[in-house]
Amino acid sequence: MLPRDLAPSQVLPFARRADELGFDELWVVEDLGFRGGVAQAAAVLAATGRIRVGIGLLPVGARNAAFAAMEVATLGQLFPGRVDVGIGHGMPGWMRSVGEWPASPLTLLDEYLRAVIALVRGDVVEPGEYVALDAVRLEDACVPGDAPRILAGVRGPKSLALSGRVADGTILAEPTTPEYARAALKYVDAQRPHRLVGYNVAAVDSDAGVAVEAVRAGLEWIGEPDWVPHLAPLPFADEFAALRRESGSREEFVRRLPEEWVRQLAVTGTPEDARARLDELFAAGVDSAVLFPIGADPVQAVERLAAVL
Repeated sequence: MLPRDLAPSQVLPFARRADELGFDELWVVEDLGFRGGVAQAAAVLAATGRIRVGIGLLPVGARNAAFAAMEVATLGQLFPGRVDVGIGHGMPGWMRSVGEWPASPLTLLDEYLRAVIALVRGDVVEPGEYVALDAVRLEDACVPGDAPRILAGVRGPKSLALSGRVADGTILAEPTTPEYARAALKYVDAQRPHRLVGYNVAAVDSDAGVAVEAVRAGLEWIGEPDWVPHLAPLPFADEFAALRRESGSREEFVRRLPEEWVRQLAVTGTPEDARARLDELFAAGVDSAVLFPIGADPVQAVERLAAVL
């Protein structure tokens, strides 16, 4: 994952280094107040020659579906076979702050996903309840096989089931544990090829203790209520929630997290520890494990993460 707050001068060097190190994919973030996902993806794709680039994720309330499809199709045409695009509800607080939280988020996501997928493939789209397109069609659609994969970045059971019906894959936000991946896939229940992408904060070091302490900072904001689906399948879910409530600050919370929990909520430890955790994630159904490099120097952090390859 390309950190959302990476200094502008480091963005392209970070991407090139990830490409050189042999990572399969590099994901960029579209978080409110930081950088746009489409612009980042285009720059990174142009600056690299091999690595696949994902956008995680475009919130449906932020862009008209037809214009989003134009952007997605353009990326697919210019960089065939190298693009994944995540689409989701967006964080409710962020979307409300810009006046774009719908009465029925699920209906909007359903219509939006179907519209973007259809347009990118050259089909005509008719009006829906929220996506009010009138016989819109792209004049230059993507060639089959070159079209970006469209994934849904979602959490709840109904949204996961929608992803399984409509999207090419599902993005699970961090922390993605094996337990959460298995639980999510039961709701996804896809009847055709469907990728599962799981995000996790990550830090590795030859000294496992150093890595575990470093990765704590990436767990500061994980808690109630948004992360209930992530935590519910875990044996310590109730204890975790109680610790979160009892802690006076995020810093206190992560200081008090037992090391065993940290290891289950992140990809961390020695390179061998991290590989073992990745194997558990893949065995649980994760196809792409996206790692957030945690450390004071993101470029050094991604260099260390390359030890798991």
